[in-house]
Amino acid sequence: MTLRELGIGKSGRIVHVGGDKALRRRLLDMGLTPRTAVTVRNAAPMGDPIELRLRGYTLTLRLEDAAKITVEEDAP
Repeated sequence: MTLRELGIGKSGRIVHVGGDKALRRRLLDMGLTPRTAVTVRNAAPMGDPIELRLRGYTLTLRLEDAAKITVEEDAP
């Protein structure tokens, strides 16, 4: 599943970060690295962007970019 598909309030771990070379580097630089725990906290009124919580800070990410990140959802 991708980070884009992870529902609001759900948590998971990043498995893979894809995208073209520049996008991948930018996502990794923002802390979206494999094995990082991430929680989807909220979404904008139209659904894009989404608000994430990871590594002790909040990050806002466009759905287009979130679709490039593969995650494994945590068990309920």
